[in-house]
This record gives sequence, structure tokens and C-alpha cells, in this order.
Amino acid sequence: MNIAIISLGCPKNQVDADVMCHALLSRGHTTTADLSEADCILVNTCAFIESAKQEAIENILEACSYKEANPALKVVVTGCLAERYRSEILTEIPEVDAVIGIGSNGAICDLLDRVEAGEEHLESYGPKRDMPLGGCRVISTPKHYAYLKIAEGCSNCCAYCAIPLIRGGLRSRTVEDCVEEAEFLASEGVKELIVVAQDITAFGADRGEPEIAQLLDELNKVEGIEWIRMLYAYPERITDEFIDAMVRNDKVLHYLDVPIQHIDSEVLARMNRKGDETTVRSALARLRAAMPDITLRTTLITGFPGETEEQFEKLCAFVREQRFARLGCFAYSEEEGTKAAEMEQMPMEVREQRAEAVMRIQTDIMAETQQAMIGRTLTVICDDYDEENELYLCRSRGDAPDIDAVVCVRSEETMYPGQFYDVTVEDSDVYDLYAVRA
Repeated sequence: MNIAIISLGCPKNQVDADVMCHALLSRGHTTTADLSEADCILVNTCAFIESAKQEAIENILEACSYKEANPALKVVVTGCLAERYRSEILTEIPEVDAVIGIGSNGAICDLLDRVEAGEEHLESYGPKRDMPLGGCRVISTPKHYAYLKIAEGCSNCCAYCAIPLIRGGLRSRTVEDCVEEAEFLASEGVKELIVVAQDITAFGADRGEPEIAQLLDELNKVEGIEWIRMLYAYPERITDEFIDAMVRNDKVLHYLDVPIQHIDSEVLARMNRKGDETTVRSALARLRAAMPDITLRTTLITGFPGETEEQFEKLCAFVREQRFARLGCFAYSEEEGTKAAEMEQMPMEVREQRAEAVMRIQTDIMAETQQAMIGRTLTVICDDYDEENELYLCRSRGDAPDIDAVVCVRSEETMYPGQFYDVTVEDSDVYDLYAVRA
């Protein structure tokens, strides 16, 4: 079959799609980016929060709409929505031909053979532990950077989060397996390795003690990799050993995404977070002391059940004080099956107003931070070229792809994707920098 793959949600989900794509290509299928040309559309879904579920449903419905012109088209739903809602998807959207849970990802080729043969409303939900943690994959990102998923699932069980219900408990790959994939990625031209998991600092804890420091030591040795970036480190597991590994390994960027969610200890306890205000402040202070140039990114939740006006104001004061380089704030979204969904909820309007207030504070901080960058020389990696504006789109050490800022560079000389350049910042706006080749 000629298969179109739509992957939604986080980079971890994209890696899952890349593994399935490689398996399908190895079986003799082909892929297309044009939905109208597809014999089968595979929608790899997210279901983390309500907006993600709506996006998934919209994409499934769009895929099914192509059946009007091509009645033989097969639509297959995989990923988090498939795992979470299973038969409900077929009940609500009967045009779907198959629903495949995450535990059946490894059997995707055999299952699509059955779909191709005409089996209707196929369902398969293997045990979550059977989900492949690694394996051969395609690289769907630009060739110079790639995500390395080092673990699946999460055992933190935060009260608001459905990930353990959908993905199961923490299951870590071995250090050797991760390094082997990193070496493959480097051999394919990857220069920036982005290490991802629901909680990278928990890596290996399911076998005993966390092994993230050991993993960084080994990844730093991989020839061809020049930048190692990490996403999602939980404050209670940011140990001195982990910080030391960030410092001693020269390829590891001084960049870290630390999702703290709140600063008030009572709110954190209701969230079932493992640390309190002291834990959060200690982690941030130790990171900054060891790496004064570190770029810290975080996410916050406003309107969690029971959050008082005083606790919200405390959160706002904390944001002003800490001056995070990057910050996203989200109005709390109750997810069925979680403990927080059983708590008394505050009006969505209040949640959203509080999130907007936090983001107004952060926008001012970002504007000031960006303005202070003018005149500085940065090392950037080139991602692409904007022909309309005649600008090269690049990123600094402090910018992760897709979620952070872009450094827009003017250069009379050609710049090539995947190459590193020194640029001098000339101007800024709230989000992006504008520079000239140094």
C-alpha cells in the first residue's frame, strides 16, 4: 500500500511513528505526504489533554473524508487516543478501519496486512509492556537533528496526568541500546541529539538507580554528534551527579526543560508532585550555580483544583523572580481517570484568565531578555531558508526545535542546513532574534 502517516503530539510520539514507518517500508509498502494519493492513512494520535484529543479527532475525520473520492482507502488510528479510547473510536467514527493500541505497534505490518485484505473494524491492544522501546527507524526530522527516546511511560503518577494510564509505568532502555541508536543517527548525519522521555531524570530508575549521568557520559563519546539537548527533567531528581554530568560533558548543552507546574507546596502536594517549593528552588539554584549560562525552560499549570488567589499570586511572583528563558503556562484541563478530575473544579474562565496573566508576565520578561541579546555573537545551527524574507532560519544553544525561538540570519554567503555558524544579533522581538553572519 501507499501509506500516508500523520503523527501528532510530542516528539516521543513522532519517534514511535518513525519506528512504524521503517517497519512498513521494510515490508514493501511505500509512503506519501499527499493524503489524496494514499491507499491507507495512518493517524498516530495524542490524547494528553483536551486540545490534543480534539486535534486527533479532527485529523481522523479529515483522513476519513478522503474516502469520498477513494472508497477503498483504509484509515488506521494508532497512538495515545487509540490506546485510551479503543472501541469508542469505532463507535463514534465508524469510517475508521482499524484501531491499534500502543502495545500492538510492533505488529503494525501484520495488522495492516489484515486491513488491506479487507478485515473491517480491526482492533488490537497488546500489553503496554510489548510496545517497542527502540528499533530501526526512519528520521522524519531534518537530517541534522533527531530525537532519541530513552524510556517509555512514567511512574510519577501526578494527579492531573493521564500518561501512566495511557502509556503505563516507566520502562527504560539500556544505556547500550540508546548509545547504539545514537551512533546510527550520527552515521546518518545527525549533529544535534535531543534526548527525550516523559522524565529523563528517571531513566534507569525502574532497574534500580537512575542512570542518566552514565548515559550522558556515553553519548558524549559518539562521534559526529556535536550538540546533546535534554527535554523534561523533574526537579526532585536533579541530583548533583546529574548536574556534574552536564558540566563535564562538552557536547551536552547548558539547556534544560524542567516542568515544575507550580511553586506553592500545598498545590504541589495536591498535584502529587514528589517535591515541594524547597525542592524546586534548590534544583534551579544548583543548576544556575554550576552553569551560569544555562537556558531554563519550564511549564506551569494554573487553576488546579483548590488553587487559591494567594497561591496564584505566589506563582506570579515566582515567575517574575526566576525570569525563565522559556516558559509555557496552561490552564488546568481535567482528564478522566485521573485523581484530579475527581476534585472540585474551578470555572474554566478563571483557569484561563490566570494562565493568560502568567503569560503576560513572561512575555515582558522575554522581550527584555531578547533585547539584551542585541550585540552578542552566538553560535547557531542552520535549519532552513525562508525564501520570501531571504533569511536563514537558525537556532542557538538555547533553542529547541519547534518549541523555542528562531534566530533569523541575513548572510550574503550561502548557509547550509546542519552547519554551525557564528552570527551577531542586530535586533529582536518578543520571540525571535535577527542576526547577521559574523
